[in-house]
Amino acid sequence: MALLPSNVSFSRQILPVLALIGIACAVLYIAVGLPDRSTAEPTTEPPKATGELANSARVAGAGIVEPASEVIDIGSALSGLVTDVRVAPGDRVEKGQPLFLVDARSARAQLSEANAAINEARAAIAEAQTARKTAADQLALYASLSDPAAVSRSEVIRVEGEAQAAKSRLAVARARLNAAQARASSVRTEIERLVIRAPISGEILAVNVRPGEFVATQGGGNAQPFMQMGETNPLHIRVDIDENEAARVKVGAPAIVSPRGDADTRVEAAFVRVEPQVVPKRSLTNSAAERVDVRVLQIIYALPQNEASDAFRVGQQIDAFIPAKEKGE
Repeated sequence: MALLPSNVSFSRQILPVLALIGIACAVLYIAVGLPDRSTAEPTTEPPKATGELANSARVAGAGIVEPASEVIDIGSALSGLVTDVRVAPGDRVEKGQPLFLVDARSARAQLSEANAAINEARAAIAEAQTARKTAADQLALYASLSDPAAVSRSEVIRVEGEAQAAKSRLAVARARLNAAQARASSVRTEIERLVIRAPISGEILAVNVRPGEFVATQGGGNAQPFMQMGETNPLHIRVDIDENEAARVKVGAPAIVSPRGDADTRVEAAFVRVEPQVVPKRSLTNSAAERVDVRVLQIIYALPQNEASDAFRVGQQIDAFIPAKEKGE
């Protein structure tokens, strides 16, 4: 090393100093970069069974809050432009109450045309009836004459032909009247179908359509419903029980349920029914150890209609504890 003084050795003096500096930097980097391993109390208390279930056999499950009628997706039987929306989320509606209106101007024009055709057919009926009556009266007059030679045979044949023609025109006019009336009835039905009404009494849960938007008949399950509603008095809870634990559930017993993230709120839910089919699990808990390929038995419970149930909302996840069967049951 020509740059160093003759009495300084790089390998014996400089290199060890550089090595010590490198070791010090490494120690400092490790000390500063260590993760924080301090422990702290959890911010939320995990769900746990209380009361008699705290010290007895039980089955735990996750579920979701839904209306007693389940969620009803409102669609439109006919396509068109939305002209008016009559409800908002949270509104209570009665069965048959209008929810939103689809543009009916074209259908009303068709109804006017059908009504005009009805009036035209009725006028044709009146004209044919008058012509038939006139011909019948004339034939009766000819028949009452004492002298058959007073009227030529050709005149009688002409009047008989007019009577037959009037009868035919009357039949055609009546057929046209029936067709026009059927057309008017069909258009009135179409106009009524353009008023989307509530299928049941319940609460509006979501409104996904606005005036001026175009709605089309929904042809697939992935389309967003125009509205959602359901009967929320009472609310139901659909609890998923792992198929491995389904045999242990005491069917018919009430369940203790808590909203997700609020284990201190505990409500006793009444048993409603067990779904007859075991289905793939759809309500996930976001646990790292959760299996997504599991099949579950769904059990429906009803929340009591009191102040404690105000903590539950449709679509909310819940934790449930259900009594397990005793040995021998």
